[in-house]
Amino acid sequence: MSKTKLPKMYSSISKRYKELAGAVENLGKTTRSLGPIDEKTSHLIQLSAAAAIRSEGSVHSHVRRAIEAGASRDEVYHALILLTSTIGFPAVSAAISWADDVIKK
Repeated sequence: MSKTKLPKMYSSISKRYKELAGAVENLGKTTRSLGPIDEKTSHLIQLSAAAAIRSEGSVHSHVRRAIEAGASRDEVYHALILLTSTIGFPAVSAAISWADDVIKK
C-alpha cells in the first residue's frame, strides 16, 4: 500500500491477515506490470470501476493512488464525470463526493 494513512478497516484486516494483505497488494502490482498502461492511467481506470460498483473505500484508495502517481485533481474528476452516461448521474455524484473526501483533506 502507499505510505499515506490507510483506512482503519484495511489496517485492521492487514494486521490480522498479513499474508492476505500482501497477496492483495502483490496482485495489484502484478496486474499493473502486465501491460503498457502507465500507473496513473491504471489507477484512473480502477477509480472508474470503483465508482461503477459504488465502492466508497475503493474510490478513496484509487483517488489517493492516482494522485500519488501524478494525476491532477482535474484528471480525477474528469475520469468520474466521463461515467455519467454509463453509470448515471447519481452514482457519479456519489463518487465525486467520495473523491472530495480525499482531495479536500
